[in-house]
Amino acid sequence: MAAREDILARIRARQGKESVPTDSERAAVGAHIGAHPGSARPRMEWDPVVRFRERALGLASTVDEVEAFEAVPAGVARYLRAHALPLAAVCWSELATLDWRAAGIDIVVREARDTDLVGITGAYCAIAETGTLMTVSGPETPSTVSLLPETHVAVVSRSRIVRGMEEAWQLARSELGKLPRAVNFISGPSRTADIEQTVTVGAHGPYRVHVVLVS
Repeated sequence: MAAREDILARIRARQGKESVPTDSERAAVGAHIGAHPGSARPRMEWDPVVRFRERALGLASTVDEVEAFEAVPAGVARYLRAHALPLAAVCWSELATLDWRAAGIDIVVREARDTDLVGITGAYCAIAETGTLMTVSGPETPSTVSLLPETHVAVVSRSRIVRGMEEAWQLARSELGKLPRAVNFISGPSRTADIEQTVTVGAHGPYRVHVVLVS
């Protein structure tokens, strides 16, 4: 039993419950979430794609658009060359079938290491209201690829842009069922002002976040 499951099992034991939730318990929780009324929200009369681009740019991300997934490698290559960045990257497996070689980019599919300078990932979805990327961890979607390299390139389908955080969680619950171990929200390059209130970029993650939107 993994550490997480062990901790939860001990909590349930103190509550006089079985170590693993029953189907009826899960159904009750699902019913409660489904019946819970949404909180008050601001008006969202904007176009989600336009709003996402605006907010992402405001967070110091860069954004490009391509017409199809086949055009992603060429778009990524343009970005890397324009910023004098290495034409080599660690990549999620879901993007490995694209023709990176034709674009002049060498990719390797694995978790990122401290020597990797560019990481290329997909995104579970994108949140228009805040310009945020949402990723979920898993064997084929290691979080290190978006967190360790200095440059993070995220490939996002326009159809996976949702309006707000509420829609993002609703989508995850409906599609994934059981949530993964880690859900990460990426809002532009890493930054902190912990030291003397001076903003430092790249302290806890990538210096650059580049989003490629696919029509």
